[in-house]
Amino acid sequence: MNAGTGTRMLIIDVSQPTAAWRKALPRSAHLARTMAAAALRYGFKTAPVRDNHTRKSGPRTGLEISVVLTGNAVVRRLNRVYRGKDKPTNVLSFPADAPPTRATARFLINGRPAPTAPWLLGDVVIAYGVAAAEARAEGKTLAAHLAHLVLHGVLHLLGYDHEDDRDVVVMERLEREIMARMGFDDPYAIPAPARKSRVPRRRALAATPRTSRAASKQRP
Repeated sequence: MNAGTGTRMLIIDVSQPTAAWRKALPRSAHLARTMAAAALRYGFKTAPVRDNHTRKSGPRTGLEISVVLTGNAVVRRLNRVYRGKDKPTNVLSFPADAPPTRATARFLINGRPAPTAPWLLGDVVIAYGVAAAEARAEGKTLAAHLAHLVLHGVLHLLGYDHEDDRDVVVMERLEREIMARMGFDDPYAIPAPARKSRVPRRRALAATPRTSRAASKQRP
């Protein structure tokens, strides 16, 4: 998906969802693209990574991410390899902060990103089984929960986090605002006990985002 937002282009690559995603939510790929675009559009202006990247490589004309809608087995493997946790989780974010590879070499001029090249932010991977179970437990639709997981994952790529109370307040406020803009209810307006199964409080940091992308696109 190429979507313009002002003078900035958004390149959002959503892989073919697994069979479980397609059966339960036929328009899951469209929803993922829509929410990823919203996260980038409304979250980039105040993104923690924005100034840091501009200092390193100068202004860029676009943003690029990928979203993978897969199953528990793939996410469990990624979680084990990159976080040391041998279990599936709902969403993993892999910021593309590794050294450039052949896949990104075409965007480099003398070792620096070309001025017109999109800024590759990274990958978001979401597990169907965990997401569906959480939606049922929290009494919300799978569409609403997927929308929130995509939003949450992309905001992590932009540098938002929940490592301390202040960061939690900032990130959750932005999530609520964007979800409301997109026509969804407050994702955190649920009974306190149920919040224990919510979006993980720590993101996954992968040393080789491109490796994670290739692994996560395997079909169950």
